[in-house]
Formats: sequence, C-alpha cells, structure tokens
Amino acid sequence: MNNKFVITKRSSLKGDDGYKVFSIRIRQETAAKLDKICQETNYSRNELIGKMLDWAINNTEIRDEQYI
Repeated sequence: MNNKFVITKRSSLKGDDGYKVFSIRIRQETAAKLDKICQETNYSRNELIGKMLDWAINNTEIRDEQYI
C-alpha cells in the first residue's frame, strides 16, 4: 500500500474557494516544506493544506487505546 500523499502539478494558480477561514500555528520548518511543495506544484498554501487535510481525514483510522 502506498502511504504517500501524491499531488500532480497544475498549470496555474486559482483564487480563494471561500469555504471556512481559520488560522493555525505550525513550525517554521513545516511552513518552509509546505512552501516548497507549493512552488513546485503551483498550488496555493490554502489549496494544498485543504487537499492534505482531506487526504488525512479520509485515511485516518481510529483505534482503541489498547492497540497503541
């Protein structure tokens, strides 16, 4: 099973989608890695984070504590 988050490059940037706006705190190193992916794929930070969150939510498995 491939556990990679795979994203294809786009030809151009799109504007805001206007769903729900909120702020988060992330480490500077994480922001730098995210910005690098954004540059390489032509996705905005917002779009990329949304795609990553959708993937994580759809690939999350919740287990009882006894399995951790």
